[in-house]
Amino acid sequence: MTAVELATGRASRWAEHLRVARERIGAQRGFVVEGVLSRMVGLAMEATGVEAPVGTLFLVETADGRRAEAEVVGFAGDRLFLMPTGETRGLRPGARVVPARHGLEVAVGRGMLGRVVDGAGRPLDGLGRVEYETRVPLGGTPINPLARRLIRAPLDVGVRSINGLFTVGRGQRIGLFAGSGVGKSVLLGMMTRFTTADVVVVGLIGERGREVGEFVTEILGSDGLRRAVVVAAPADHPPLMRLHAAWLATAVAEHFRDQGCEVLLLMDSLTRFAQAQREIALAVDEPPVTKGYPPSVFARLPHLVERAGNGTTARGSITAFYTVLVEGDDQADPIADASRAILDGHIVLSRALAEAGIYPAIDVEASISRVMQQITTAEHLRLAQRLRQLYSQYQRNRDLIAVGAYKKGTDSRIDTAIDAWPGVLRYLEQNMQAKVSLEQGLADLAQLLAAVPETAFA
Repeated sequence: MTAVELATGRASRWAEHLRVARERIGAQRGFVVEGVLSRMVGLAMEATGVEAPVGTLFLVETADGRRAEAEVVGFAGDRLFLMPTGETRGLRPGARVVPARHGLEVAVGRGMLGRVVDGAGRPLDGLGRVEYETRVPLGGTPINPLARRLIRAPLDVGVRSINGLFTVGRGQRIGLFAGSGVGKSVLLGMMTRFTTADVVVVGLIGERGREVGEFVTEILGSDGLRRAVVVAAPADHPPLMRLHAAWLATAVAEHFRDQGCEVLLLMDSLTRFAQAQREIALAVDEPPVTKGYPPSVFARLPHLVERAGNGTTARGSITAFYTVLVEGDDQADPIADASRAILDGHIVLSRALAEAGIYPAIDVEASISRVMQQITTAEHLRLAQRLRQLYSQYQRNRDLIAVGAYKKGTDSRIDTAIDAWPGVLRYLEQNMQAKVSLEQGLADLAQLLAAVPETAFA
């Protein structure tokens, strides 16, 4: 045997030894690389001595022997930035940081119907363990936009003014813009109870704990909860858990959509979701750009919203309502402005109407459904447009009418709007316990406008 052949044989044997060694090392499931907690400021933690991709869950040992869960949200050099998903009491410098698992998955299934869970899928209703069927990625799986079914059928939400004037399509994503105390929770509860959708998924993100209980027991009720899944992350939960709650609610809706169900997703609120992302981003030193909101906030919003909509199969859709809190009724709020750009329409609740005792307090002039023309008849569109004209005509001259400065007979169109105004208000008003179907809402609209002369719309 020559020297070359001898060297080649030794190299082959060493290569085989290395391959076997690698396989043995890979088979050792108990082999875990740990790190240490080197810094914590606010809710932001830094770990060194360990590498992991963004989204990995870690367990951080506390002084009393517990293990606090945290997720990787960023890195810089050899440092990992972690955010907790729960209680951080007892954390100390040099604490062990142990990887828990890679990739975030959540359990979903029909056993969630009628249940209230938190952002991690743990039951909050005291009814015991939730029966799940499968696990899915928390972040969802992107759908090719050209593979989605088009929006071609309306969804009956049981609210007359929405059905008649801003008809919602199956698979549409629409914003519900409101300030505080104008009845958005009541409107969400009405849609939850009255809709013809097969399944309702409600995400309560960043609300007060008291409001979560009130929504489930009083507004939603036992009948509404029977076919609903409620995911709640109150304001006292860490910001990462609030994000997880929004993603979990969407993942649950996606699961039922893929099973062929018509799903109504109600997310309250998109603003609290954005604020949670802002807290995380600022904690890891991301610079703010617009009224304190970092760029990642405006990247997260479309990632969440685009997961709703129609699927690729013949059946199954997610029709989503996202509430947007308009602070100080400022419609130029950056989150409100960004939301309008990525949604398929918006319904604005008016404080003036709410103060006048008109519920749901929908501002007809400021609201629009961008898919209504594709899902309704020409006659329906004509009737809705005429009521909007009456409403606008009255509102433009409201001050003159209120102080008595307008004299009847001056303008026939204003006269008609004044005469029709009581009927318009009756059409917009609806008792929170009374359901009005899409067909009944259209019939009421036709009856209201039948008494209005055609010359009023010339």
